[in-house]
Formats: sequence, structure tokens, C-alpha cells
Amino acid sequence: QVQLVESGGGLVQAGGSLRLSCAASGSIFSINAMGWYRQAPGKQRELVAVISRGGSTTYADSVKGRFTISRDNAKNTVYLQMNSLKPEDTAVYYCKINSVVVYWGQGTQVTVSS
Repeated sequence: QVQLVESGGGLVQAGGSLRLSCAASGSIFSINAMGWYRQAPGKQRELVAVISRGGSTTYADSVKGRFTISRDNAKNTVYLQMNSLKPEDTAVYYCKINSVVVYWGQGTQVTVSS
């Protein structure tokens, strides 16, 4: 059974930084893209960043230049370094891993105070 364990969320002041991690455990094969999404109250879930198996990255316009996605294939882990956080970044952040099956993390709350 595959599990995704997220960590690193929390409360931070505007301008601060957080680093999210998402580690996949269990029998998971051929991981392709790994990504982060977020959902703010009353809004739809949206893409934040995605990284291919080869390391190519895509970011939402709202986080370009502030967030950095990376991965460690040996550890089946994806990271999201978030700098210069803004109150509008407040949301539940979910990791997503694409293999033969698509897996979602349980979500981690990020709250940015003004």
C-alpha cells in the first residue's frame, strides 16, 4: 500500500519561508511527474508547481521566482521551497505523484499572516 506523507506546513509571517516535503512509501513503481497543488477556502484546487522525472519544472505564475520544486528520486520525495510568502499563499497544500496510479497526499496547512 502506497502512502504519501507530507510535512513542513505551518504558520509564518509574510515574507517568511517554509519548506514542504512529501515522501512516498510502499510499493510504488515508475514515478513520473511529481507536483504540488493548493486549495484555499472557497476556491478550487490549483497547480502550484510540477517537476518531471528528468527535472523539468513548471510553476504557476503567482509563485514564479518565489517557490522552487525539487525531487529526490532515490527517496521518492518531492520538496517545495517557498520564499517571500504572501498572505494569498495561505492554503492547504497537497502533493501529487503520478506513476501507474495517481497518488495524493493528505494535505498540509500553510498559513501566512500579514
